[in-house]
Amino acid sequence: MGRLTDIPAAVFAQRGRAVGRFRAAVTVGQVSVARSVALFVLAAVAEIGGAWLVWQGVRESRGWLWIGAGVIALGAYGFVATLQPDANFGRILAAYGGVFVAGSLLWGMAVDGFRPDRYDVVGALLCLVGVAVIMYAPRTA
Repeated sequence: MGRLTDIPAAVFAQRGRAVGRFRAAVTVGQVSVARSVALFVLAAVAEIGGAWLVWQGVRESRGWLWIGAGVIALGAYGFVATLQPDANFGRILAAYGGVFVAGSLLWGMAVDGFRPDRYDVVGALLCLVGVAVIMYAPRTA
């Protein structure tokens, strides 16, 4: 993988003018990982948020507006998953399962006052290690 410093300045144009060679010590691979992680977070918010909205609409009797918003958010999740740089559907969804586990616990803490115990935390961390292995382990072509 090349370094971003090897990319021509024209790639990093700002307001119509080149800003010179990009001098960050970030590799293209690190940018791809950061983008992938950001997409996983966005997917988690869409899916977990959508499921929570449906739950609120049905279980908490908040109505069809909540359910409809949840369905839209769940649909958005499906589109976000397609933006991952890896082209393998099974790999993306398998890795996202680990993100979903950890994200669901975080959502419960932030929105519903859930307090995970140590086994919840250990389980979520194991899932995130699985995500890292599935998505970011070096592979041969």
